[in-house]
Amino acid sequence: MTAPVFSNHGCRLNAYEVEAMKDLADQAGLENAVIVNTCAVTSEAVRKARQDIRKLRKTHPDARLIVTGCAAQTEPDTFANMDEVDAVIGNTEKMLGATWQGLAADFIGETETVQVDDIMSVTETAGHLIDGFGTRSRAYVQVQNGCDHRCTFCIIPYGRGNSRSVPAGVVVDQIKRLVDKGFNEVVLTGVDLTSWGADLPATPRLGDLVMRILRLVPDLPRLRISSIDSIEVDDNLMAAIATEPRLMPHLHLSLQHGDDMILKRMKRRHLRDDAIAFCTEARKLRPHMTFGADIIAGFPTETDAMFENALALVEDCDLTWLHVFPYSARPGTPAARMPAVNGKVIKARAARLRAAGEAQVRRHLKAQVGRSHHVLMENATMGRTEQFTEVHFETAQSEGQIVTATIRDTAENHLIA
Repeated sequence: MTAPVFSNHGCRLNAYEVEAMKDLADQAGLENAVIVNTCAVTSEAVRKARQDIRKLRKTHPDARLIVTGCAAQTEPDTFANMDEVDAVIGNTEKMLGATWQGLAADFIGETETVQVDDIMSVTETAGHLIDGFGTRSRAYVQVQNGCDHRCTFCIIPYGRGNSRSVPAGVVVDQIKRLVDKGFNEVVLTGVDLTSWGADLPATPRLGDLVMRILRLVPDLPRLRISSIDSIEVDDNLMAAIATEPRLMPHLHLSLQHGDDMILKRMKRRHLRDDAIAFCTEARKLRPHMTFGADIIAGFPTETDAMFENALALVEDCDLTWLHVFPYSARPGTPAARMPAVNGKVIKARAARLRAAGEAQVRRHLKAQVGRSHHVLMENATMGRTEQFTEVHFETAQSEGQIVTATIRDTAENHLIA
């Protein structure tokens, strides 16, 4: 018998949960199984998951094939009706030890083929303990799950449920454990990270959590936060940006667009000027701050002028690391019923956004030459600066350690030390 094979699709939180599922499957003694953790963010993501399932069935003909994740949660019948699939489990069920024990004990007999409950009824998120993603440098800690917002293009709340927070004490204890194991950087992750605390007693904010971690885990060298909604950033988080050098100067922003009318049609909670004001203030507090951002190209009703506003936002906010998404209609969302932009136009606009992002990366890299950086080594010859910029070394370094290096040159998308 063989250990389970896991195939992950989608976001960093999905990758985190795969690591937790590996532990649960191992504890249950599950063998000879393939688990596909799906993403539902776009129709293309679902298509790729189905394609992956068919390929995995061919390469593992005798294994039991289990499908889980956001797409399994939002459209379980799609996967249950595939001949290649033996079982479908929801996002809540995949994090329960009892689910994996049932799968290991009697996969076909006593275990239901589809185990997907109402995600909206879930009110808590557990702080699952994992040791990272096969690296000794960086660990990820899930502090929040779900989303209370209903952006018109997004299906994710129906895959993840409403926002739930992991209590601060649980988060701190897990980070202490990770630091004791030798991790030099911890990343806080979630679906809607800046909503952390809204469902906890006294309704603390994300900035309160960051300050508490830095105060109670003094041996943690680097704390990083993943994607945030800038309009929801609280005063304590801004104070941490200004005063806490252990909080890394890199923020990934969920901006989505740079035109006010499109932002309203997306049902976002910020306007163009809000995004620019946040980036300006954050960089004023932390001069070396870099920003990543999600931007959608070709959202329904997007005119040439509206797109130009999105394109201009790249320089207006001085964004460095872009995640560009060509709009893809997601059935079941309000945006899917709005007047669509021509597919070729969407593709061309996405290409222009990516080109603008590449120019920003080149500008950022060039500005680092001659500067000294503290680099967290991900392997013997590659690490990342505080701004998450990739650095390559000609001589081997100690994996997992933070080394001080002077940047001497640049390559296409990284620095050379």
